[in-house]
Order: sequence, then structure tokens, then C-alpha cells
Amino acid sequence: MSDAKSIADHWGKGDVFALITSALTKQGKPLDALTVEDLAPVDHYHARGFPATVELADRLPIRPGQHLVDIGCGLGGPARYIAKRFQCVVSGVDITPAFVEAGNKLSALVGIQSQVKIELGDGQRLPYADAFFDGGYTQHVTMNVPDRPRFYAEAFRVLKPGAFFALTEHGLGPSGEPHYPLPWSEDGNGAYLVTPTETRRFLEEAGFEGIEIEDTGPKYLAGYRAAIERAAAGTLPPLGIHILMGETAPQKMRNAARNIAEGRTHPIQMICRKPAR
Repeated sequence: MSDAKSIADHWGKGDVFALITSALTKQGKPLDALTVEDLAPVDHYHARGFPATVELADRLPIRPGQHLVDIGCGLGGPARYIAKRFQCVVSGVDITPAFVEAGNKLSALVGIQSQVKIELGDGQRLPYADAFFDGGYTQHVTMNVPDRPRFYAEAFRVLKPGAFFALTEHGLGPSGEPHYPLPWSEDGNGAYLVTPTETRRFLEEAGFEGIEIEDTGPKYLAGYRAAIERAAAGTLPPLGIHILMGETAPQKMRNAARNIAEGRTHPIQMICRKPAR
């Protein structure tokens, strides 16, 4: 099995759309009247979920009518939220076929398919023309990217001069290898963590400038601990990213929190831009 195939299978396979709609039905949500916000507990499939997307979007200079790229878009929750909030268009690309299929169905379900389109593809080989997008972002994707310099070079290539680029990730901490399983890997296979310093260097080498970095570790640690408490109390809702993580979801959340607390991972948010000329 190829590395790309194993990573895609880790994130999602089978009928993900049916899994989500079943959970929505259990919550009493009518499928013919869903909103982008109704899907938010499950379709922001990254650490801290919807709140992390909102915080990132608050920092981005997005204007109505712009065309953005979401690299590693997963189920498309962030793309749908940003498209609706800023009245823009978002193209999403993801390596996981089950997410691409489910994501486009979810966009149609909430009536936003004209603004959000998801296609199958690899962030290391983006299927877009040079200087095509007004901005781009990637949320908690790069932990599974083996060729980080190429990933950032591709992001740089498809952005217009002056466009912004933003990323969130779990960087490698100073205290040793992480404990597994984690949301992005069961046993370390397919995981390619680098330090925040290395990430900054890769971005600079790709050509990005004005790099701003934020240590988001305390926010993520608090988020994981809150989810752990809900799981222990049996109060996790029917709809949430835990339904996609499977039976090992509680252990993954515990390890994610432990790794941050022990300095084995270092969550960060970075925002930068392609030079205007």
C-alpha cells in the first residue's frame, strides 16, 4: 500500500456521508433545513474544530468575491464557513476520497455548492494553475506531509502575488517523539512532524515573507482536556469529530493532550504572504 493510500485510509473510508447524516438524524436535525453551523461539530475535522477555524478566519484579510484554496480541506467545513462568512469562493483539495465525496454532498445539502468545490488531489502536486488564488490556508494537514518543502512551494506557486497563506499544525516539540495513537496516525506511520523553526525555514525557502507565528499549545491542551472530560462523563454529543476517529478516539485525545503537556508536540498557527512582486 502506498504512503498516500495509507494516510487517506487513516482519515476516512466507507460512507462518511451516511455516518454524518445518521448522527444528524439522531440529534433531530431535519436534513432538508440544515445550515453550515449545524454541520460545524463534525466537519471541522482538525484539532479544536470549529473554534479554531473561526479564530484563524478572524486573522485573514479575506474580501468578498475572492477565490481561496483550502489545501487538505477534509470534509470542507472550514471552506463552507469561510465561503458563507466572507461571500467568497473556496476550492478545496484533499487526498481522502471518502472525504471528497462526503464534502461535496454536504455542500449541496446546505446549498453552498456554487461557492465550494472539493476535488481529489495531493497538496504536494496541486491541480491548479500558477498565480490562481487570492489566498490559501491549510489546517492540521502537514503532520501527514512527507515533502514539506514541496508542499509549501506548491502553495506559493498557485497563489497570486501579495496573497496570504495561513497554516495550523502540531509541530514537533523538544522533548522526544510523541505518544501514539494520535488523530493523524495510529502508530507513527505516515506522521512527519517538524519543529516550528523548521516550518518557518521551509516557508521562507519557498518564498513567503512577513511570517507571523502564534503558540497555540495552551488553547489546544485546554480543548483536548475538555473533550476528555466529556468522554469520561459519557456526555459527548451524537455529532462530533469523535465519530470519525473510531473506537480509539478517547485514547487519541488523551495522547494529544499528554504530548502537548510533555513538550512532545508544539501546536502553532502561522500567517504569511507571497511577495507582491
